[in-house]
Amino acid sequence: MTKIRTRYAPSPTGKMHVGNLRTALYEFLIAKHEGGDFMLRIEDTDQNRYVEGATEIIYRTLEMAGITHDEGPDRDGGYGPYVQSERVKTGIYMKYAKELIDKGEAYYCFCDKERLASLKTEVVEGKEITVYDKHCLGLSKEEIAANLAAGKPFVIRQNNPAEGTTTYHDELYGDITVENAELDDMILMKSDGYPTYNFANVVDDHTMNITHVVRGNEYISSSPKYTRLYEAFGWKSPVYIHLPLITDENHKKLAKRGGASSFEDLLEGGFVAEAIVNFIALLGWSPEDNREIFSLEELIKEFDYHRISRSPAVFDIVKLRWMNGEYLKAMDFDAFYEMAKPYLKKAITKDLDLVKIAGMVKTRIEVFPDILQMVDFFEELPEYDPAMYVHKKMKTDLASSRKVLGELLPLLEDWEDYSNDSLYRMLSEYAEQNGYKTGYVMWPLRTAVSGKQMTPAGATEILEVLGKEESLKRIRKGIELLDAAAAGESGEHD
Repeated sequence: MTKIRTRYAPSPTGKMHVGNLRTALYEFLIAKHEGGDFMLRIEDTDQNRYVEGATEIIYRTLEMAGITHDEGPDRDGGYGPYVQSERVKTGIYMKYAKELIDKGEAYYCFCDKERLASLKTEVVEGKEITVYDKHCLGLSKEEIAANLAAGKPFVIRQNNPAEGTTTYHDELYGDITVENAELDDMILMKSDGYPTYNFANVVDDHTMNITHVVRGNEYISSSPKYTRLYEAFGWKSPVYIHLPLITDENHKKLAKRGGASSFEDLLEGGFVAEAIVNFIALLGWSPEDNREIFSLEELIKEFDYHRISRSPAVFDIVKLRWMNGEYLKAMDFDAFYEMAKPYLKKAITKDLDLVKIAGMVKTRIEVFPDILQMVDFFEELPEYDPAMYVHKKMKTDLASSRKVLGELLPLLEDWEDYSNDSLYRMLSEYAEQNGYKTGYVMWPLRTAVSGKQMTPAGATEILEVLGKEESLKRIRKGIELLDAAAAGESGEHD
């Protein structure tokens, strides 16, 4: 059995879009599931779209995602060069284009821009395209030789049949047949001596022994052209796997310029690489069971490309947030703290125990920026509505909260040990002696020291971090607020 060889062949045009990363991941998983090789090839022949530094982004993204290539520009496996612009210099593309000319499967085209602009346009699949009329196919050998000798600019076009059909097989979609009249005589070599994307793809995949080609289903309509090239050369076509579209929550194609459409955007948004990779693996593929959390090693073991869906996959940011939260919960604390520290320092400038605060939020956040709003009350007590003291379940109201805080203030003023356990013990004893339930005491106290409805920890843990002086200051402020509210109410009744 032939060893599986897959390749990820990005163009260095900017950040790595979620769809590109999914393609890379699936190519990697398909190869590794079968013990095959995964190759990185840089397709930089479209110099107009080249972005400085984009190749480094590709390397960095793959490394952070854990997608390790066996071969590539930095790891020669005997099939290099692995960068298309370097392959152009070897003359490989022109060599194969001329081979097709000799076979009658391609031809020189010397038409200038004016003539091409005068050609008829046709609407194919909703797009208006110019169909070349094979004008230069009829040139004699002498005319071609004279044009070349005169240095006349040319392109090399594929000679596709105008009649009949072309059929190819996709692993997910089955046999796909198109009318040859739709194929057009696409350009293989451009006038600058560079190959077109489609031609270079076929030559490179064949000469690099690629067995499986994975790409988005937007290439389904282009694949018959690839098939025609394989047939023209007499080469065996690779296994094709066209992936479903990725849409946003509104079922529209996920925009490349969307706020969270690239791997780097997601990392900057506070997601961790492992969660992103796990989530992207499930954008179109599902395991036999309903499991959702996978390490990369587990994905390699479980990934069967026959279980890829043909239906569009929804990029559900709510689900990604949930999944990221699960990864944060399971993360080693020291690693979590290092990643959380910049957010904690942004929210809190006071000299407080950030390690303790990190421990409070670890199981309560979904992405790191959640920390900011969750812990900002440690820095400064926010303005809050005294109505927050009212809690039906705890059976607290303004009057009972004022009474509890008034009784607790002198106790806490005299108490020296502000460790969590010591405070909890003292407050529990106070509640028991007065016949109160714990929540009846803790709710007003937590409200006073945090000014928030939701906090990452209980009252005593917050007091421990704030310390005695700041805690007492906030409790006194709570008493003032409740007194003012009570005075306001009595004023209304007068």
